[in-house]
Amino acid sequence: MLDVRRLRLLRDLARLGTIAAVAEAYTYTPSAVSQQLAVLQREAGVALLERVGRRVALTPTAEALVRHTEVVLAALEAAEATLAAARGGLSGTVRIGAYPSAVRTLLLPALVALARDQPALDLMVTELDPVAVPAAMRDRRLDVALVHDYDIVPVEPDPALDSTPLMDETVFIAVPAAGTEHDPAGDPMQSVRDADWIVGSQGTLCHSLALHACELAGFHPTVRHHADDFATMLALVASGRGVGLVPQLAVGQPPIGVRLVPLTIKRRTRIAYRKGAGDHPAVAASVAALRTAASNMQICQ
Repeated sequence: MLDVRRLRLLRDLARLGTIAAVAEAYTYTPSAVSQQLAVLQREAGVALLERVGRRVALTPTAEALVRHTEVVLAALEAAEATLAAARGGLSGTVRIGAYPSAVRTLLLPALVALARDQPALDLMVTELDPVAVPAAMRDRRLDVALVHDYDIVPVEPDPALDSTPLMDETVFIAVPAAGTEHDPAGDPMQSVRDADWIVGSQGTLCHSLALHACELAGFHPTVRHHADDFATMLALVASGRGVGLVPQLAVGQPPIGVRLVPLTIKRRTRIAYRKGAGDHPAVAASVAALRTAASNMQICQ
């Protein structure tokens, strides 16, 4: 019988790419990870790893085993959910993650409702970028998370996660209110093709969104500033430093001097959890609370 803990190590080697990265994720030594993978290979009776230069790579058999591992781990999650439901009552720790603008708007009322209706739940919140969610879920640092993508920059689903749609929101182009330099009376994106742009840091989804939206409009933006906090971006826009794209949840009370023009682009938020965990009572209660919070908000669809 194959050891599930060793299968996890193989799965994470496929995800992280190096034994050193796996060791760091588990606070093991690289030699300990190598030894466990060697034992797994002996248990399997076939080659799972091969040398490629100074690194190891998964064989086709190992890649197939990783796919089976995802199914096994999802089945274990489902078994835990069944046991939790059989024990009755809602208790224990629920770790919830969300991106900043969702923490301030969607998550807070959901937390209030959960604390009121399920006082035995120990709720823990982590603010993080959606790109960090899959690793946090695998490491069991999160149980439920709010993730997002954009309709023009879709994100491939992670094989370790299930998710359910929560809401769509409008994306705005934020321009300085003073003057008519960026008059959005016609095509809003065409009106800012010669503007200085404020975008997220390279590698973030918000950075990709801005570049792709401009490409679809037929131009490459002149990026002058980088800001990952939307409040900072809006402050820069208000001071006349440039223009930027802002989703509705992040708008809040925009500063004086900012004009918001709606685009057809949508940001799409989903509730994510580990595969197999959807029927866990604590996860189901969290999903229900988030759905109620979303339904109580006035969001442009």
